[in-house]
Amino acid sequence: MANIKSAIKRVDIARKNEAHNRSLNSGVKTTIRKFNEAIEAGNTDDAKELLKVADKKIKNATKKGVMHKNKASRTLSRMAKNLAK
Repeated sequence: MANIKSAIKRVDIARKNEAHNRSLNSGVKTTIRKFNEAIEAGNTDDAKELLKVADKKIKNATKKGVMHKNKASRTLSRMAKNLAK
């Protein structure tokens, strides 16, 4: 454990940031999973709505620095491709 006051503060901030990032990442994964389930079930209308929600969450995670922009673009592209099939 850190002994210096500023190092102790940095540990606390890192834990808080980790929890926030984990929350954002979990939300993104959940929407992607729901989208994939809708595609497998054949619910294209639900899938279209979930794609919009996923797009917003993924772009927000990218803006916050939780997800890399290329990964976000690749993920959205794959989702759109699956919806078009």
